[in-house]
Amino acid sequence: MTILDTIKAQKLKEVAALKSTIPIEALEQFPLFQSATRSLKKAITSSVTGGIIAEFKRKSPAKGNINLDANVVEVTQGYTEALVSGLSVLSDENFFGAKPTDFELARQNNAIPILRKDFIVDEYQLFQSKAMGADVILLIAKILTKKQLQSYTNLAHELGLEVFLETQNEAEILDNLDLNFDLIGINNRNLNSFEVLVENSIRLAQLLPKSSLKIAESGIQSLETIQLLKANGFDGFLIGEYFMKEEQPAVKCYELIQKLKG
Repeated sequence: MTILDTIKAQKLKEVAALKSTIPIEALEQFPLFQSATRSLKKAITSSVTGGIIAEFKRKSPAKGNINLDANVVEVTQGYTEALVSGLSVLSDENFFGAKPTDFELARQNNAIPILRKDFIVDEYQLFQSKAMGADVILLIAKILTKKQLQSYTNLAHELGLEVFLETQNEAEILDNLDLNFDLIGINNRNLNSFEVLVENSIRLAQLLPKSSLKIAESGIQSLETIQLLKANGFDGFLIGEYFMKEEQPAVKCYELIQKLKG
């Protein structure tokens, strides 16, 4: 069993428990459920600062502890002030160390698009994401069937959420090009081995229609890497560890964006 299999099994247990505690009908009564969502797609398309999606995460299965005691308000507000296109906030506690209030605080203190970064395995989580104030949800092709991807994409759009489809290999791209996703990410990190190969994104990007909004994920550690990916058709860049491993993640983010603008 891979770590991804373990995460999926744990997530299914979590969702089953949540369903019995807070049913969908209750989620629909949350104040943020009726709020208008912000478009990450439009923010990246119109970006003049590099299309950066800055991520807040405390740890990961690949890297272990990264920044466990980071202040989510301080970091995410700093990202916003650095003029990122959007935020990505982890909401998984078991494997990524998210605190129960991380997403809530990020939403309360930032008016830009926020991607809820988690492992979606049940339609319940889409209602939950909307109730949390998310603007975008992540659907990982590796852990969902084509039928699930299609169903969750349709439901997300009905709820006013954008869909960020994450892929990692040729089959995951070619099998899902007919889905009505809003953004498509190519993960440089193999989710089975956790090996990072930027060349993987460059090769796979050629399979995507020019009209697709392409996001590179994982292993982005330098201005030169971003420039290389941009030259190969990428519109946006989801960056987490590169910022979060610093004592002041938002400062690192600001410095990178200034270089991109320069």
